[in-house]
Amino acid sequence: MTDYLRERFEDVDLTPGQGKISATIAVGLGLLSLLGGFCFLFPNLLTTPEFRAFYSADVLRMVLFAGIAIAFCAGFISVWRHQDPRYGLAGMIMACMAALLGSGRIDVPPVDGRSLYAGLDYFILTLLVLALVFIPMERIYPKDPEQRVLRRGWITDMKYFLFSHVGLQLISFFTVIPIQVFLHDKVDIGFQQAIASQPLWLQFIEILIVVDLGSYWIHRAFHEVPWLWKFHAVHHSTQKMDWLASSRLHLVEIVTNRFVGYLPIFVLGFSPSAVYAYLVFISFHAIFIHANVRFRFPLLRWVIATPEFHHWHHSSEDEAVDKNYAAFLPLYDKLFGTLHMPDKLAARYGTRASTQVPEGVVQQFTFPFRRSS
Repeated sequence: MTDYLRERFEDVDLTPGQGKISATIAVGLGLLSLLGGFCFLFPNLLTTPEFRAFYSADVLRMVLFAGIAIAFCAGFISVWRHQDPRYGLAGMIMACMAALLGSGRIDVPPVDGRSLYAGLDYFILTLLVLALVFIPMERIYPKDPEQRVLRRGWITDMKYFLFSHVGLQLISFFTVIPIQVFLHDKVDIGFQQAIASQPLWLQFIEILIVVDLGSYWIHRAFHEVPWLWKFHAVHHSTQKMDWLASSRLHLVEIVTNRFVGYLPIFVLGFSPSAVYAYLVFISFHAIFIHANVRFRFPLLRWVIATPEFHHWHHSSEDEAVDKNYAAFLPLYDKLFGTLHMPDKLAARYGTRASTQVPEGVVQQFTFPFRRSS
């Protein structure tokens, strides 16, 4: 199945006038609308409890039916323009099915942190917003104008994106819960209250500084410790940089990074508002620095990590290997001697010949556990 999808939907030329753009919109929006319809039908099972209190069923239904309408119209255009009408028809059929499912309603029951849920709503809304922001941005300001939206490897990255959002509860089980159990009765409540009473903007800056220091050394360890590198090599295996490439992370690395990030947050006791602001900001920033954009930010690039900074980290060019570890503050790379910021932009990505990472999520998950031949 995966080979079938790669053969037909990777490295696709979306030149206007062929009906392929409308087919892509029809299938993409049709599928998201169908998944959204299931969220309306089974909210307790498929939606994230922490988000339900913020939902307006009327607004979400309006968004759903707007997506359905666009998917159906795009499918009709594709059938009319495309030599192969199957994809446009598929989008139209999924849009019709989504319209039937969307007649349900989203309840807002009391949040029960112990209940099982899929978090499909988080995946749908995040993917929709990010695609609407980054795909046009990468088309208007591309670093590599020849790189296609449906470039080689995007299906693998989309599977990682799906897991990291739908599997949010699983990831939290291995990170947040162990930290809370370990720190129970081991923290100074008075100290935490003093931290949480600070202005939110100050807490936000403190979280960035503290978490990024830990992230720097964990990231460096994943590069310089051979057995850890096999896990991180999965992230570096992408040879095309764009917003979706940020999702390609091995589960072991995801859990490790989340644990290292959450630990100082829970120890110091930052207020929930500051933590949420940090999580939203750093999540968007992590996607932005992988994007296929040519922004240079002449002064800002020395203060915070930019796409230029992080693209050099992903470069397989000799002078860039094992450089630019910081997630947000290049200052740490400057202090510890790993900063690399030449006047040109990175041109080549992926792992070097000594590390050959297979394609596909399952193969990449098992890759670090295989014996070296």
